[in-house]
Amino acid sequence: MRNDTEIGCAPQMIRFTATLFRPKATDGAKAVTWTFLALPKKASAKLPSRGLVSVEGAFNGQAFQATLQPDGQGGHWLKVDRKLREGAGTAAGDIVTVDIAPVTVEPEPTVPTDLRKALAATPKAKAVWSDITPLARRDWIQWITSGKRVETRTLRIDKACDMLAKGKRRPCCFDRSGMYDKSLSCPVADEG
Repeated sequence: MRNDTEIGCAPQMIRFTATLFRPKATDGAKAVTWTFLALPKKASAKLPSRGLVSVEGAFNGQAFQATLQPDGQGGHWLKVDRKLREGAGTAAGDIVTVDIAPVTVEPEPTVPTDLRKALAATPKAKAVWSDITPLARRDWIQWITSGKRVETRTLRIDKACDMLAKGKRRPCCFDRSGMYDKSLSCPVADEG
């Protein structure tokens, strides 16, 4: 009997409804323009990983592609930017219908400017970076950007360039699910 994870099979579409929330603003932060939703546990359980998962599908009928974030509890959440939310005619507080399936080809992640500059200054690191998969690049970026302080991010960029220059293809000890170090979690909804 075949299943959806075998080569050549299209992944099965996962359909669910969820409430769209606006994240609670952090101290001193400007107003946020994005929203998010938490996937129901049954929907998350059908995905191939408890960590980051790139998906494509429809958000209230509006086509989209995104990377779901782990919530640190075995589930996932979706960041919904203003463009997608407005294109789908939705607002914070609405219940939305979402159809998703894991992508068949992993998209290339957006490399933050500070990391791109550091890689350009370290040719050996840049060579390894160019040779690893988009999924591995995404893990490096997630590890670097998950630090809360500017100093942590700077240290991680330096360490990443050093490790890549030495041929290391994945960040050391990075918990892709957020279940152990809690660096990855779902935003807190603004109750206001």
